[in-house]
Amino acid sequence: MGVPERIKEIEDEIRKTQINKATNHHIGILRAKIARLKQEQEEKSGRASKSTGGYSVRRSGDATVAIIGLPSVGKSTLLNNLTGADSKIGAFDFTTLDVVPGIMKYNGAKVQILDLPGIIKGAASGKGFGKKVLSVARTSNLIIMVVDVFKPDQTDLLRNELGQIGIRLDQKPPNITVDKKGSGGIQITNLVPESISNSLISGILRINKIHHARVFIPEPITTEQFIDVISGNRVYVNSVTILNKVDLVDKKSLDEIITKIGSNCIPISADKDRNLEDLKDAIYQQLDLIRIYLRPKGGVADYEEPLIVPRNSSIIEICAKIHRDVEKNFRYAYIWGTSAKFKGQKVGKKHIVEDEDVVTLINAK
Repeated sequence: MGVPERIKEIEDEIRKTQINKATNHHIGILRAKIARLKQEQEEKSGRASKSTGGYSVRRSGDATVAIIGLPSVGKSTLLNNLTGADSKIGAFDFTTLDVVPGIMKYNGAKVQILDLPGIIKGAASGKGFGKKVLSVARTSNLIIMVVDVFKPDQTDLLRNELGQIGIRLDQKPPNITVDKKGSGGIQITNLVPESISNSLISGILRINKIHHARVFIPEPITTEQFIDVISGNRVYVNSVTILNKVDLVDKKSLDEIITKIGSNCIPISADKDRNLEDLKDAIYQQLDLIRIYLRPKGGVADYEEPLIVPRNSSIIEICAKIHRDVEKNFRYAYIWGTSAKFKGQKVGKKHIVEDEDVVTLINAK
């Protein structure tokens, strides 16, 4: 029996099992087995297709955003209107057969927007080059899901396909520590055994061939979250859901559709340029970028072209973004702004900057 058949067999068993407190352990073990089999399948598939390549995109700008959706939902029109890029537009499926990049300028930031080829159901399993498309989304800082106003159920399909390939939308990484050891067996410190039992933790570890480890769980978690941590190939990305072509429906219908989706979404018309400024602002806010103004020693700050960095960036990360030589030769910095205790505070490389701080970098001579 091959891996796909074994996965299907376990999935069938889960479907036949009544979910309740008594079966939680059994179902958790089955889900861990599926996750392990899929991981083995991905590793084999990766080795086999290594020479075939995939979508290669040169990254630029201050952050990268991937536009994802089913064919013909208006992704290319959206990219063109946000960035002025030249992505082909057509009234038929699969117009875009490659990744088309563009740069959106907003609030001082240069955000790279990627128009990805449309995906279909089963993309995470490889249908329609889906794995290649979704692999680009895995490396993005934000994912825009474009949904046709007449097909609001596409939201669930997109989330499912992204989840299948290990993308966890709008979630934080679980607060779980697993330190693998060479000996000593399994040592578990579980402060919330009511959320996941120690026996289930041990079972999941054994399935993943981990026989010596220290596990610390300080807060409630789900079985899926623990499996995610053990699998180690999950990414956590924020998302923005867009309901496109809203110019084709009346307000009452639109309100009903938004309610049906059941999540925050931005109604737009890419074709009619409607609500695109709201979308740009939402993208910027979700990326959580801040502006840093550089001030040369003895000079004045450059307020015209701020340096754009992620929130919670340190001084040394600012140096690295400017140039590796600036990072290598850094000595200390002076700070003016919210993060400084006083004007012109002298700080080291670990100091965390805040929005609109003014920074003077002092390098070794």
